[in-house]
Amino acid sequence: MKFSSNDFKTNSNINTMRETVNQNSYQHTHVIEDINEFVKRTYQLLAGSLIAGAVGAYVGMGFVGNMVSATGSLTFTYWGAVILEFILLFGLFAAKNKTPLNLVLLFAFTFMTGFTLSPTLAFFISANMGYVIGEAFFLTAIAFGGLTVFAMTTKRDFTTMGKILFITLLVVIGASILNIFLHLPMLQLIIASVSAVLFSFFILYDTQNIIRGNVSSEIEAAVMLYLDFLNLFVSLLQILGFLNNED
Repeated sequence: MKFSSNDFKTNSNINTMRETVNQNSYQHTHVIEDINEFVKRTYQLLAGSLIAGAVGAYVGMGFVGNMVSATGSLTFTYWGAVILEFILLFGLFAAKNKTPLNLVLLFAFTFMTGFTLSPTLAFFISANMGYVIGEAFFLTAIAFGGLTVFAMTTKRDFTTMGKILFITLLVVIGASILNIFLHLPMLQLIIASVSAVLFSFFILYDTQNIIRGNVSSEIEAAVMLYLDFLNLFVSLLQILGFLNNED
């Protein structure tokens, strides 16, 4: 089984969403009266978002035939779903303080991220590598939990890394888009490896900003952490896919 950049086109989409979140967050902050309650609600929303994403992936598996053509290319159905995904994300930020609309948009958005990820998951399953999905999710959960605890307990300040993280993200997005046309498996592996490190630092950066009250709403905070988790998962999925490639 051979991997190509075509198998992971959703990665550049998810990275672009993270860039969109970066541009909309940390711009307007306010005093949070109860930071502990804020953090608690954020992680509750994150848990709900992960469930919504998993449901979206499960539902999406039934539509993979409509999203991927017989030649393996992604169809208008897939790209339509991606466009809807971005519309929901922009709508979410526009209505972030309008309850319960913001909750509906949050879970609709995270559902769609899982839906559009289903062709990649289906690729692994069809190649008898479904176990790689479980391994990637397990490693992501362990890494996310460990990095979260570290960010909350360390005296090191990661909130100053925003600019370098944003620049690195732009480079990763550019390389991902370029490789859509080059189809270089080794370049995709490099991109995935850099992304795994990048989003590990994003977890540290976002977590510290959240616990310090530098994010304006728990909806924004949950979206940031969710996209960090999702990007790390996709990156590890790609890396493990190459490591388990027998061809």
